[in-house]
Amino acid sequence: MKLMRYGPVGAEKPGLVDTAGRIRDLSAHIDDLSGAALSDETFERLRAIDPETLPAVEGTPRIGPCVAGVGKFICIGLNYSDHAAEAGMDVPPEPIVFMKATSAICGPDDGIELPRGSVATDWEVELAVVIGKHAKNIAEADALNHVAGYCVANDVSERDFQIRHSGQWVKGKSADTFGPIGPWLVTRDEVPDPQSLPLYLDLNGKRYQDGTTATMVYGVAFVIAYLSRFMSLHPGDVIATGTPPGVGMGQKPDPVYLKPGDRLELGIAGLGMQRQTVRASL
Repeated sequence: MKLMRYGPVGAEKPGLVDTAGRIRDLSAHIDDLSGAALSDETFERLRAIDPETLPAVEGTPRIGPCVAGVGKFICIGLNYSDHAAEAGMDVPPEPIVFMKATSAICGPDDGIELPRGSVATDWEVELAVVIGKHAKNIAEADALNHVAGYCVANDVSERDFQIRHSGQWVKGKSADTFGPIGPWLVTRDEVPDPQSLPLYLDLNGKRYQDGTTATMVYGVAFVIAYLSRFMSLHPGDVIATGTPPGVGMGQKPDPVYLKPGDRLELGIAGLGMQRQTVRASL
């Protein structure tokens, strides 16, 4: 299934995308795409519903973040060897883990706001994993059974805040609008191999990122099991699994960073597409 949330900010409703690409309202069947609604049991119940019996959503409503009530937004850094090389860093001996503030989460097409004082805001297309079942000290072989589904994420990053302001990366990763997720939460049965997904990002019509999850240093199952050693993972937690090469910081001879009016398009095969316009800080 392709599940989603639509409507005004703070008043989104759950929906399902039918085989014709139309949005169908699910609000009579679940309150929202969060918590217990992300369980295998709930998904089985939703699969039994004929989409034609669900109300069609008219027009072109805003698409919201595909998951509500995210408890943790966990990110993995330098998880593609070629991205580590363009950043001038070694492949880490274990996954680099950092958090992104959940207040950064927004809809896939809501746009990116440059934070005040930004001089180096960058892009990162990433495969995001949404947890559907509690995970603690789990085995890698069992890890994917704890996944509700997958979605597209843009791990927007202010490199000056991240690198040159010392301390943790989180301060360069957490500005408002720095966490677009969606458009869809695609249930795991539709993604039999999360390590074979092409992903891309275009800036103003030029292709900058063109990679595949096959080149991850640490695969999805390993990352989930690894994280579960250090913290419990709960339904609705989101894990962004790293980005392939082609970020602005790595461009030669000079870095390329976002400016007001820029347009991004990014996507992952089978998981949909995001489109964002960059705007100045408020």
